[in-house]
Amino acid sequence: MARILIAEDEEALRSLVGRALRDVGHDVEVAADGAEALDILQRRAGAFDLLLADIRMPVMDGIALALAAARDAPDTTILLMTGYADQRERASGLEALVHDVVLKPFTLAEIRSAVKEALTTPARPR
Repeated sequence: MARILIAEDEEALRSLVGRALRDVGHDVEVAADGAEALDILQRRAGAFDLLLADIRMPVMDGIALALAAARDAPDTTILLMTGYADQRERASGLEALVHDVVLKPFTLAEIRSAVKEALTTPARPR
């Protein structure tokens, strides 16, 4: 299965999504904010198939993280998530870098499906 890095500042959601993805066989690592996630991406260059990141986080938000991840880990698929319509709009200009934006709240089945779809769709050229 896939190697996934989750960047989410809400601990309960980070744990829930991590567990849901591990339960279907993925190897999951988690970060509490974008800066921590970027540090993990840079230290483990090329180690992740998918970055699943919240857009609205302290320290470094998901948009900045997506831009840095596209630069530093270009083979990693990026899937963002948000509960804010205005944040989704901020991501709308990143179609070449970001596979999709998942709206919160979502069910575990929905996030598993979004992850599966992101992992099985051929990457867009950047």
